[in-house]
Amino acid sequence: MSQLDWIVLIVTLLAIISYGLYKSRTSRNLEGYFLSNRSMPWGLVLLSIMGTQASAITFLSAPGQAYTDGMRFVQYYFGLPLAMIVICIFFVPIFSKLKVFTAYEYLENRFDGKTRTLTSFLFLLQRGLSTGISVFAPSIILSSLFGWNIYYTNILMGGLLIIYTMSGGAKAVAYTQQLQLLIIFTGMFLAGYMVVNMLPANVSFADALQVSGKLGKLNVITTGFENGKFNWSDQYNLLSGLIGGFFLALSYFGTDQSQVGRYLTAKSLRESRLGLLMNGLVKVPMQFAILLIGALVFTFYQFNTAPIFFNEVQVKKLEQSAYKDSFMLVQQQYEAITEKKHQMVIAYSTATDNDDKLAEESSLASLRSLQKSADSLRGKVKAWLNSKQVGGDGNDTNYIFLRFVVDHLPVGLVGLLIAIIFLASWGSIAAAINSLSSSTMVDFHRRFTKKDETGETEYRLSKWYTLAWGVFCIVVAMFTYNIGNSLIEAVNVLGSLFYGVILGVFLVAFFIKRITNGSVVFWAALLAELLVLTVFILTKTGVFKMGFLWLNPIGAFGVIFFALLLERIYKQKESPAV
Repeated sequence: MSQLDWIVLIVTLLAIISYGLYKSRTSRNLEGYFLSNRSMPWGLVLLSIMGTQASAITFLSAPGQAYTDGMRFVQYYFGLPLAMIVICIFFVPIFSKLKVFTAYEYLENRFDGKTRTLTSFLFLLQRGLSTGISVFAPSIILSSLFGWNIYYTNILMGGLLIIYTMSGGAKAVAYTQQLQLLIIFTGMFLAGYMVVNMLPANVSFADALQVSGKLGKLNVITTGFENGKFNWSDQYNLLSGLIGGFFLALSYFGTDQSQVGRYLTAKSLRESRLGLLMNGLVKVPMQFAILLIGALVFTFYQFNTAPIFFNEVQVKKLEQSAYKDSFMLVQQQYEAITEKKHQMVIAYSTATDNDDKLAEESSLASLRSLQKSADSLRGKVKAWLNSKQVGGDGNDTNYIFLRFVVDHLPVGLVGLLIAIIFLASWGSIAAAINSLSSSTMVDFHRRFTKKDETGETEYRLSKWYTLAWGVFCIVVAMFTYNIGNSLIEAVNVLGSLFYGVILGVFLVAFFIKRITNGSVVFWAALLAELLVLTVFILTKTGVFKMGFLWLNPIGAFGVIFFALLLERIYKQKESPAV
């Protein structure tokens, strides 16, 4: 990076940290540290919800996801607006009325302590692991830019985040997220504008979209049906997004403390609801825009030479391996194909402008054939990297947008966009670690300690729990390197292993009033979690195929089914024989 990029990056980050510390002044007790004394207006609640959800993974990995798989990932969010409505009607009023610190406190009132403990533990497990993956995202930036060891960068980034989070609390998180999102949206808009602006003079925005669409990158709506049958293994389609995405969003925003803690900071029930409903309106268009940038980057590389592999660190490994000569040969073939692609895409664009259907179809067929050949060569490189001889990482999805930014954007904007990825990371991870600390303090420490502690003591202990969870997340990040997915997909797969079960417990609590036995719900949740893990393992081993979003309704309905079954068995045992 240039000196100007470094100045922009450092000044932006220091400004955010200073602003967060300035706004972090609050009462030194749990109410102030975790819930900002329940004083936030709906606008800040909205920005805090969005900032918590939109991590560095969103801005780093989503464009790469669109580049490789098209925009169908946006369907993952189609169930979110409906989930916001359901949460506002049924979830928020109960949490608001009871004045809880965490969502899981309600479960002890409704059932018993062990049900609360189990549900809170499942949250801590999945959120701790997911946050560890999120810590890895900004580490990728430092590792890619400077060739630093990824493990050292995990420690550096994690350490900065721990300091940032411990010093602030919920109020600092909310106010810094407000400023962060403003900078983030500005930077992403500029990135999208620059992609289009750098296309050849005779290629318009509409032409760029048309090229992306013809090559399969604007597949926003996919039904999931192939040859008249529904493909259950298809990860992202309209049905899985509406149903699986609905249950995932319902659990994430309704039962995950990292989000519940955001709208519990609101000063009234109305403010909480407004923040959530506005999030439902804004999230899908926002994610669409981020994915669109990835599709436009794909179009940009139809007119410009793309790297055969976007992670330079891994390329250097290959160049020093037994595959060195083979890699050089494949790279030459890839560059030759790229040159032909440039000619064909210009021919296609010209034929489209001249309304020459015959030339348009011919150039498009050639372009698709060339793209297939290029993808095949990329596949060879990925296979070599994943081989035992190299021992590298053959997935470069998370590096595509970053590489484009560093290689092609103007001086100054590079620093701003890298700052954006850091800001998004800090905002979401700070909120997540804050929620992990609050759940540990309220759901475990307060319940199991026998000491009568003051608000000041609990405040100090909460900071120590924040430190402990920060260290845990750094450890998780160390094992994330060869995760094998795009980071955004990996986080959502991990969440789907637990979210459905957690949601199922709350659905029983809210809607099946006749079930009051906590032991019934406790064992139902364990059985449902076992069912979800079994289904996931069977899909991974190829026994049958199913997209991960379906794990969410399986978990939710599994808890309901087992709870009703166990309740019936329990009552039959209690009833005297006639």
